Amino acid sequence: MQSSKDMTDLIRLGRRAVISVFSGEDLEVEDSLKERFSQKRGVFVTLLTFPERDLRGCVGIPYPLYPLWRGVIEASIGAAFRDPRFDPVRREDLDRIVWEVSLLTPPEEVPKDRIEEEVRIGRDGLLVEKGRSRGLLLPQVPVRYGWDLEEFLRNTCLKAGLGPDCWRGEDVKIYRFQTEVHEEVRPWGEVRKVFPKT
Repeated sequence: MQSSKDMTDLIRLGRRAVISVFSGEDLEVEDSLKERFSQKRGVFVTLLTFPERDLRGCVGIPYPLYPLWRGVIEASIGAAFRDPRFDPVRREDLDRIVWEVSLLTPPEEVPKDRIEEEVRIGRDGLLVEKGRSRGLLLPQVPVRYGWDLEEFLRNTCLKAGLGPDCWRGEDVKIYRFQTEVHEEVRPWGEVRKVFPKT
């Protein structure tokens, strides 16, 4: 579990990364940050409008490919500028957006005949893969929308651009993972843990 200070530093790093895109200047990351966040972790960055808290962008790296500091930079820039569902963030938008950072455990494949036993709403996120198609939904999503397990599976398939019942197919793999989620209370403000609820 990351401390509130750790997550504040990571979110500030994500904000600085986006600002560096606007300024055209190279982002300098302190050696102390690189050392503290050298562990490879999957990470997602979600941008939400403030105060409405509507989705404004969400991009991430599900597998532990990068040190956490770099993953937060990549995901922040992706959420701000590369989420195809939204126009790129503008500089003046940053004071009306809050950062939410989700740290992921490595995805574990779930056998089809054990989905009901091994996937729990409110604890697990889902990743569905078929060939090059991949869809991921974070564990807080079904809680937010009140979905049961089948709705969660169907919506993860849709996120992959596949049919809603794709998860039943033999050529489809299903993975579960857990997250720890922290977000800003307000833009540039205090950071708090929001998921899982303790």
